[in-house]
Amino acid sequence: MLQCTTVTEVPLSDALTALVTMDGGPDDPSSVLAPNPYVLCELREHDARTEHAALLSPAEVPHRPALWFFWSGGGTDRVHRVVTVPWCPAVLRTFATDSVLQCAFFDRDTAPHSWSVTDPLGDLIAGPVTSGDVTDDQRGRPQP
Repeated sequence: MLQCTTVTEVPLSDALTALVTMDGGPDDPSSVLAPNPYVLCELREHDARTEHAALLSPAEVPHRPALWFFWSGGGTDRVHRVVTVPWCPAVLRTFATDSVLQCAFFDRDTAPHSWSVTDPLGDLIAGPVTSGDVTDDQRGRPQP
């Protein structure tokens, strides 16, 4: 399934407040926020009834809930929330290579797991994988 391509601006005041009050959050919350605070929905393509979602920050302490930005609608009709949500507990194991990949989405997401979502542009930018097994996702997700 292809990744959703919806982009939105993150209200800095809401995100900073959530980062400061996040249990196990970053020591320097302002370093997490990019100067250009736009996020791309990380889920697979979905209908308008499903909220868009973007990871803002994993907890500094492994296995703690991560901070996610959820939104629906657009323009003046956009509704958003910034909340900490536990990680999805699903794990993909490849026995032939003894590799483990945890889902990089939040718990109780209605979509398929992160390994089922492909981002052709991201893959093109990242280039070919040259070697090694995947043991955790690229965003700091704790290993099982």
